[in-house]
Amino acid sequence: MLAADKSKRNKTIDFSLEDGKAYFDRCIDSGDLSLENIMNKTINGDTFEIMEKLPRKFVDLLIVDPPYNLSKNFNGQKFKKTEPEAYAEYTERWLELAVPLLKDDASVYVCSDWESSVIIGNILPRHLTVRNRITWQREKGRGAKENWKNGMEDIWFATNSGRWTFNVKDVKVRKGVIAPYRVEGKPKDWEETEGGNFRDSHPSNFWNDISIPFWSMPENTDHPTQKPEKLIAKLILASTNPGDIVFDPFLGSGTTSVTAKKLSRNYVGIELDKTYCAWSEKRLEDAQSNTEIQGYTGGVFWERNTLSEQTKAKPKSGKKRKTPVLTENAERNNGQTSLLID
Repeated sequence: MLAADKSKRNKTIDFSLEDGKAYFDRCIDSGDLSLENIMNKTINGDTFEIMEKLPRKFVDLLIVDPPYNLSKNFNGQKFKKTEPEAYAEYTERWLELAVPLLKDDASVYVCSDWESSVIIGNILPRHLTVRNRITWQREKGRGAKENWKNGMEDIWFATNSGRWTFNVKDVKVRKGVIAPYRVEGKPKDWEETEGGNFRDSHPSNFWNDISIPFWSMPENTDHPTQKPEKLIAKLILASTNPGDIVFDPFLGSGTTSVTAKKLSRNYVGIELDKTYCAWSEKRLEDAQSNTEIQGYTGGVFWERNTLSEQTKAKPKSGKKRKTPVLTENAERNNGQTSLLID
């Protein structure tokens, strides 16, 4: 179903809606939006209309990657840059619709660039409790002749109340130890392996280990603002437990749903463009048999350019775990090493 004239190494998903009709037919519309019917589904339609009809208080984690205040063409759907006041009103609109869908102990992550971040950061506290702002480094981006190259984006972290889940042990970053410290000849707070010396570090709110999807990566699509699965995996692992429900009202090409499925979470996504919906379903099909996430191996996140070390850390069998089918929320914490903040 992929374009025939591409290199065999080019794994970009970019088929037309006509070619991907079988995938689009798996999506649902705004007809029956009961929790039972929307669970683990891609909903095609206008998110502002659909969120009004969704069940109340069903979401454990809300991940929002709204159109930034930039002029962009999303497969023919044009989003035009507007005045800050108008973009603020746009943000208020989707927030007012999304917040009633959250469980009391739900967490929220909102993506933004440097310009829209100022607006979103001012509006979020009116609806939620802001806990932090994550800044992550993009290694891609166009240069500018009269300004600094835009190489960073923000993700605002907020909660719906004073209680929330945060699994810090599940989002540690494995870093190489340059000057290892020993006590009585034994490693202290680091691990000595055949592949090198490493320390699993607590994550900070600055991430420089993210790679933007490119043509030879199976997760890559032709969506202009696709987020990496590794980025979304950090949010999901930190703020949910297996069986929880992850909701994305601006699904795009499906990264949030795909990553949730790979990590044994339930998902619900809304997307306006039919072609993007089809791409999402194609990726969800692939995730049924392949749960790998680039840069996440052995239960930890790795720095860039560590593929050889990651290969050594993979299980000897080399088998890929299959994604279990999830239809209900698991019990809170579900035996996981998580912390429910209260």
